Amino acid sequence: MENVKHMSDNRNLVVIKSNLPAPVNDNSLAAYMEKIKNFPVLTEEQEKELVNKLQQNGDVQAAQVLVTSHLRLAAKIALTYRKYGLPLADIISEANIGLMQAVKKFDLSKKVRLATYAMWWIKAAINDYILRSWSLVKIGTSVAQKRLFYNLKRIKARLGIDEDKGLAPQEAKAIAKELVVNEEDVNEMDMRLGGDKSLNVAVSDDDEDEKIDFVVDKSQNIEEKLACKQEAAYKNAILHKCLAQLNDREQYIVKHRLLTEEPMTLNEVGEKFGISRERVRQIEEAAFKKLQNLVLLAIKVKK
Repeated sequence: MENVKHMSDNRNLVVIKSNLPAPVNDNSLAAYMEKIKNFPVLTEEQEKELVNKLQQNGDVQAAQVLVTSHLRLAAKIALTYRKYGLPLADIISEANIGLMQAVKKFDLSKKVRLATYAMWWIKAAINDYILRSWSLVKIGTSVAQKRLFYNLKRIKARLGIDEDKGLAPQEAKAIAKELVVNEEDVNEMDMRLGGDKSLNVAVSDDDEDEKIDFVVDKSQNIEEKLACKQEAAYKNAILHKCLAQLNDREQYIVKHRLLTEEPMTLNEVGEKFGISRERVRQIEEAAFKKLQNLVLLAIKVKK
């Protein structure tokens, strides 16, 4: 019986999502923002009535109103992630998915308004998307990296470090000690969160070194630098070998959504393959998990 209810809930979410306005790409954001302003903000009594209808009768229309009335909240939170080097239209779409999950899980016994409860689901959905979208081999694949991702900005604020300022060696050392991670990882994550789209891009047109090479301690000797480059090449080779095991569509989506400086939007990929943006997102998520498992298995076998 519980499985039937779960399937019904998922179908309802699909129905709601298909009826929501959505930014096609970053160029359509202004129009999207104007459109969602037209949805009225609910009073506390209206919200309670709609939540009761949803819980007691599975009223999809009530759920739709609850979601649309909070689209501005989802967009406002999504905008705070605009420096993360990913299409803002897709970040907003992920925020809306988190919002729908919040509406699905919310009940009046929580003694808070839906907006307060939803903001945590929205942030969780966006954070998961960012971690999923960054480097498959390096970023987001370990507990330490996730700890850095979620805590670095908070610790910088507590230490009085300007958010847009790079870390001094002693600051990176202090943060690394507190979070029990490597200083190199602290510096790399700081560059990620500071708006760098990638560490694996050339510093200049006539310079073959990559930004990631300058994250390491300046006292690092030639042997250590060479070892780092060899390790990066090793991981890159494994990644591409595992990538070849995906089918053509999965490879295209992973390459153009997760492994490029300027990711295509869900809509752009959907138009290429004649499928919906939601189907692209599903394929991307499944392909990412498959690729991640292949990479981890390859590394384990190699060891």
